[in-house]
Amino acid sequence: MEVKDANSALLSNYEVFQLLTDLKEQRKESGKNKHSSGQQNLNTITYETLKYISKTPCRHQTPEIVREFLTAMKSHKLTKAEKLQLLNHRPMTAVEIQLMVEESEERLTEEQIEALLHTVTSILPAGPEAEQKKNTNDMTVDEEDPA
Repeated sequence: MEVKDANSALLSNYEVFQLLTDLKEQRKESGKNKHSSGQQNLNTITYETLKYISKTPCRHQTPEIVREFLTAMKSHKLTKAEKLQLLNHRPMTAVEIQLMVEESEERLTEEQIEALLHTVTSILPAGPEAEQKKNTNDMTVDEEDPA
């Protein structure tokens, strides 16, 4: 096999999740399972990747959410790779954004980082784990506050 164009496209975690889920369903329907060692290796890789990726925010994304996010990101001066990282990781703090955006201190002001954070958190779903964690943190704060 020969790679024609190594950088022809970047895939988001959502796209990989959908592709592997569809592939898994197709294999179930066709009834083809671990016949060869190559197929067994593919099954292992698919399983491990789906197991990991299903714990990320992409599991709760839809094509409409991804489209809306990328449209909202046009106003920000970010590279494709930076937008992809924001989409995949759903940062919730300014520090996380600074880690994902190259030279963010020079390229973005505090207001732009806050606007970026607002865009990310308002469009991309957090998922039930983040909501549960947030609710747990709220309860802890309430319990500590004697007033």
